[in-house]
Amino acid sequence: VQLQASGGGLVQAGGSLRLSCAVSGLTFGNSAIAWFRQAPGKEREFVATISRTTDTTDYADSVKGRFTISRDNAKNTVYLLMNSLKLEDTAVYYCAASERYYSRYGRNYDYWGQGTQVTVSS
Repeated sequence: VQLQASGGGLVQAGGSLRLSCAVSGLTFGNSAIAWFRQAPGKEREFVATISRTTDTTDYADSVKGRFTISRDNAKNTVYLLMNSLKLEDTAVYYCAASERYYSRYGRNYDYWGQGTQVTVSS
């Protein structure tokens, strides 16, 4: 199983980025996919998740209304569109997959990507 996160970069506050997570090696349509992030010196935190079948989504309060998670089952890819970026959004963003749970908790995800750096500057 491989999860390949991409799309990170340097952006000014107020700007936008779209992250992608390309998934291979598992039944994509049967997997919930989530994004987590970890800033330097901080614990990993939940960002957003999308369910496997109904496309139900859930967001952390800190990103609700600014970030949108979506999936393209034909491309085995999940996206995270990040608008109105803030300095505090700076972190390494990881995507994760679970064939068992739709969850906010990292412990419920079995497969993880390598992360992509997002840096928001003032």
